[in-house]
Amino acid sequence: MKKYLFFVLFFFFICNLQSQILIALLLGDKLNTGKIEFGLDGGINFASISNLENRDYIRAFNLGFYFDIKLKDHFLLNTGVLVKSTLGSEDLSTNDLLLLGATIHEPAGGKYSQKLSTFTVPIMAKYVFDNNIHVEIGPQVGWTYNGWVEYDYDIDGISGKLKENNRDDLNWFEMGVTAGVGYRLLKGLGWTLGVRYYYGFTNVYKGKSGTTNDALYLKVNIPFGASEDKKQAIEEMKTHLKTKKEEKKAARKATKNKN
Repeated sequence: MKKYLFFVLFFFFICNLQSQILIALLLGDKLNTGKIEFGLDGGINFASISNLENRDYIRAFNLGFYFDIKLKDHFLLNTGVLVKSTLGSEDLSTNDLLLLGATIHEPAGGKYSQKLSTFTVPIMAKYVFDNNIHVEIGPQVGWTYNGWVEYDYDIDGISGKLKENNRDDLNWFEMGVTAGVGYRLLKGLGWTLGVRYYYGFTNVYKGKSGTTNDALYLKVNIPFGASEDKKQAIEEMKTHLKTKKEEKKAARKATKNKN
């Protein structure tokens, strides 16, 4: 009974995440303080499933939000949720389809892929160097709430997609370790560009050992709003840039007058 109650509560929690993200974006200034930074987390990931005969990477966009929680100077806790994230594997072979018990369509001439819709939650220790480069590492958990084998075909000029749901063959719980590196623009006040690698520990398929996820994420973090100290730093940077621009303009004018 407790297990089913957990699923129900988690389902409603996830269903409300997208609306909560929208509200959070509108209240960015309220969420960002000197200790906490909130923002949008998005990018593209390249994912595959181990122990399949073909391990071509599937490419998909992802989107969610992040929190950077300051613990000490240079040390932060990074977490959040990717509410739109697709894992899986591309270009499955005939042996892969037989292993998964998927339908093999005739006539041949298409491409098969396994797609997994997953909510992912990283919990990472993050260290930021003085040059605004950071490294991060920690566990990542997820919930696979849907999955299907997709057949893309283009036969005699007729193209389309067929989807065969195999959610019941999948383990819903996902866990592994993730590590990454990134750089923050505008002297630590702007967007953050980064790369992150995830290695899964849990099996994707029930009863099929070694079928784990791995994924490479190319990502960007966009902060919404700013704490008071960062607002002040941004204004100081703008003033400094304006002053330098005026000094260069005055120097060019003085040189021109001398000539």
